[in-house]
Amino acid sequence: MRGSGKAAALVTVLLTAVAAACTSTPPPPVVTSPVAHSSTPAVPTASQIVIGVDDIAGGYNPHNLADQSTITTALSQMLLPSVFRPDAHGEYQLDTTLMRSAEVTSTDPFTVTYLIRQDASWSDGAPIAVEDFVYLAEAMRDQPGVVQPAGYRLISGIQPSEGGKGVQVTFAEPYPGWQTLFSNLLPQHLLKDAPGGWQGALQDSFPAYGGPFSIKTRDNARGEIILERNERYWDKPAAVDQIVLRRSDATGLAGALRSGNDQFVMSRTDSAGLNQFQALGPAVQLTTVAGPRVAEVLLRPANGPLVDDQVREAVSAFIDRNALIDEGTGGGPSAGLRAEAQVRWPSQAGYAPTIPAGYGVPDPAKAESLLTAAGYVKEAGIWRKDGKALTLVVASPGQQEPYASMAKELSNQLIAAGIQVNTLNAQPRDLFANLLALPVSQGSTAPAGNSGAVGVDIAVVPLPVGGDAATVLASTFGCRPGQSTPSANVAVIPANPAAVCDETLQTTIEEALTGKKPLADALAELEPKLWAQHTVMPLFQLADTLATGQGISGMTVGPPLLGPFGEAVNWTRSPR
Repeated sequence: MRGSGKAAALVTVLLTAVAAACTSTPPPPVVTSPVAHSSTPAVPTASQIVIGVDDIAGGYNPHNLADQSTITTALSQMLLPSVFRPDAHGEYQLDTTLMRSAEVTSTDPFTVTYLIRQDASWSDGAPIAVEDFVYLAEAMRDQPGVVQPAGYRLISGIQPSEGGKGVQVTFAEPYPGWQTLFSNLLPQHLLKDAPGGWQGALQDSFPAYGGPFSIKTRDNARGEIILERNERYWDKPAAVDQIVLRRSDATGLAGALRSGNDQFVMSRTDSAGLNQFQALGPAVQLTTVAGPRVAEVLLRPANGPLVDDQVREAVSAFIDRNALIDEGTGGGPSAGLRAEAQVRWPSQAGYAPTIPAGYGVPDPAKAESLLTAAGYVKEAGIWRKDGKALTLVVASPGQQEPYASMAKELSNQLIAAGIQVNTLNAQPRDLFANLLALPVSQGSTAPAGNSGAVGVDIAVVPLPVGGDAATVLASTFGCRPGQSTPSANVAVIPANPAAVCDETLQTTIEEALTGKKPLADALAELEPKLWAQHTVMPLFQLADTLATGQGISGMTVGPPLLGPFGEAVNWTRSPR
């Protein structure tokens, strides 16, 4: 028995030594939340910059569709590390605060090798390493409701080197847009086993930081987040001690600029709010900052009436697109960014409308003819088939604006046309990660394999744009690798929120994504067909008004779609 005990002890020692030699990441420390909650107002200091915003509410995961917002974009730029970042012209440049190099090292198979700085670490001391790349890549490949997953779905393997500071990523196909990957890395060692998993990640805050700032306090009641210099940051320290993000309405934001309490404001303004900023005069500079989102109406060929092409086209013909745009923009800066192409976005260089003549203009006669051809009869003002009313579920992400208001306007339009509507204001994460990801199959009127779940026929939501346009195309309209067109016999998880997967278009989509066909040629072929499907109706690109007052130096409008926050490390307070 004594010999057996000695052997067991020796095995334990050997296993411990092997485990220590095989990992580059130390065991995760016991980490309490780094975010304090306080109701005591911050005392202004000479090294504090205050920014007015519309909201500070989470979640803050920049990779989740449900979390897309101005505040999430701002925080991710200041708190999270990225391999590449776009410059002022939108060109991707290696971020040397994190990386030593990143380059294509093989074309067969297509391989990219990343070398991370040895001193790059999370704020709890754990190194930023290969595990963080693997965690993000797997989540983007497997999780529903993520932002632009098409590039990650091409990854076939990730191998470590240099003790985890080297990352070799192999792709199943060439991927010209590879520089858009691995932005806003997340701390794998703290999130992989966190309660709620990926969908709960960054719901309320950040467990660790890899940028020049950290969160000192987050006070939902006061509507305030205070960032401070990250003392564990290995590169250039932030020039300012604190940055305060403070929530207010349009009147409060304008008043804070006038008094000098806010140094600048980022706000989704309507015409009334814009007028309040303009009334401040030349002391406040106004700039429109187009965001990385386009408001869309998704007519989903999932489970239910809109699987029928004629019914989907008929419903599209009832929709007054101009009224939805007016409702959503309120005469603010987004009104000048009407989205009239299926893939490219209005603020992008080279953007040109591809919208067919008459699209989005109500045509009741056409709609009624299509419904009649599909077997519907209008009885007592309601469209019915086999005695059953044509009923659609219209959803928006909670009460988020402008989507909730546009969903209400859309519902009113359909009701007036004789279609019954059930409205659904699901919580954003439930909508994107669950309801829009229910398995779908043609020929069914209920969600496949989800007893009691509510199928969404129409969603009024933001979809991400920016980066590589071919990736936007594949993420919005493409199938998953190996996925076939949904059929009555095979239920599949949709590859995108619109539940679109068309085998006849997939080859061209893949050729654009992998560089086998120039994107311009692919879009010339695809755009007319995408419009004719009546599945995705783009409305407008979301935009904020950047109102810059007094007391800040070193700030610019920032890279396209991202705004000024990526340069926050250089901001300083200046005399008024």
